[in-house]
Amino acid sequence: MIEMNQPVGIFEKEELFSEHQAHLRGLVTVRRFARRYPLGFLGAIVLVLMIIIAILAPVLAPHSPVDMNLPRRLEPPNRTFWFGTDSFGRDVFSRVLYGARVSLYVGFLSVVIASVLGTLAGVVSGYKGGLVDLAIQRLVDTLMGFPSLVMAMVLVVALGAAVNNVALAIAIAFTPRLLRIARSSAVSVKEEDYVMAARASGASNVRIMLRHILPNSLAPVFVLATGYLGTAIVAEASLSFLGLGVPPPNPAWGSMLQEGTQGYMETAPWLAIFPGIALSMAVFSFSFLGDALRDALDPRLRGTGSP
Repeated sequence: MIEMNQPVGIFEKEELFSEHQAHLRGLVTVRRFARRYPLGFLGAIVLVLMIIIAILAPVLAPHSPVDMNLPRRLEPPNRTFWFGTDSFGRDVFSRVLYGARVSLYVGFLSVVIASVLGTLAGVVSGYKGGLVDLAIQRLVDTLMGFPSLVMAMVLVVALGAAVNNVALAIAIAFTPRLLRIARSSAVSVKEEDYVMAARASGASNVRIMLRHILPNSLAPVFVLATGYLGTAIVAEASLSFLGLGVPPPNPAWGSMLQEGTQGYMETAPWLAIFPGIALSMAVFSFSFLGDALRDALDPRLRGTGSP
């Protein structure tokens, strides 16, 4: 019995050692990334904190973000209301926390939809070529002829003001640019030797695109999508600022900025300052992280960071 159990113990030790080695490699990778790209690492930390805050908003918010308290309207920041109150007596701090949920949800959902649609269509366009590529690229040219925010506004008006409709409108506006990046990667990858070998061995076009073209075209799309997360949050805030975003009384940073800048900038500046700071932190964090990922994943830029 001892001899039979001995190999099992050795295998368990090897598995534990492998897990420990993988954990150490992960820590080394994070540390190296933090040293080479400190702004990107700082952006990642801020984004993780914002995501945690957004998830725990119902626990962290001291007051309801929608309940009105007219006798305490337009109170400056104090011990009870840390960021003051708005024109309806609602707690600005609680509304900023809940606004993070809306902004991050719309940002991530819109970029995920745009990345999936753009990557799949771009890979098909770049690999197939011919009339398929021509038709897709002419459609992309047409869509890119409209400014992204204008297209998103038109789509929101057509679909209706709702959180998911705003995310879908922003995704459609961003899809053409992600499609172009995916197509460029697919065009270069399809000329590689392993793709030609797969084609010569009789593999179907679908198998080649899914097994070889798609995985090797994701890196530039991922980097661009990370940078677009900040742009998507700004687009959502812009639509909310114009009254086309999340319908009231749901809190959104854009609508809070609209209220603060339109009538209370001189008498109650905290209405615009705190949501503006939150929006700026989210956008700058995504920008710093996107730039760091671009430098880390682009072979032409490797080794240019600080040691």
